[in-house]
Amino acid sequence: MLIILLFVIVLIAIIGISFYNSLIAKRNQVSNAFSSIDVMLKKRYDLIPNLVETVKQYTKYEEGALTKITALRSKVETGQLSNQEKIELDKQIGTAVNGMMVTVENYPDLKANQNFLNLQSTWTESEEQIAAARRNYNASVTVYNNGIMMFPGSIFAGMLNYQPFPVLENTVEERKNINAKDLFNN
Repeated sequence: MLIILLFVIVLIAIIGISFYNSLIAKRNQVSNAFSSIDVMLKKRYDLIPNLVETVKQYTKYEEGALTKITALRSKVETGQLSNQEKIELDKQIGTAVNGMMVTVENYPDLKANQNFLNLQSTWTESEEQIAAARRNYNASVTVYNNGIMMFPGSIFAGMLNYQPFPVLENTVEERKNINAKDLFNN
């Protein structure tokens, strides 16, 4: 009888340790996925000064918009932002730079400039990498959230006070269809 009781206790302990380790691994994967986004955003932010300066040289683009982009980038460099603030700032910068890129269409000299073309290509590549990192983050968050919400993981998650992470979603503005006519009639 004692052997059976001891076996049950050991089995419960092994199962508990297994679930605990699984939840830790899932939470760490979410952190790792977010840090990948952070790395890609840093790469993008490093491009902004070169992009702004190149556009300034060729355009009469609204100085306030270029100042706004620069100001948003400087907020990032403070390093005092929460993950949610980083995400919100990223959306604002993306919108501002995309608006600048559309305006560039009105400047044939700039569109033909090799430095600008290289920057534009690097920006596009950076955006694709950020999108891939976001997909990876959302997949990691889904696995983690499932782990803490499904039985028996929910029991351990409750004891450890693990909370679900939000997935990254597009804003209502980002979901709207783009009207090409509006893009070229600035």
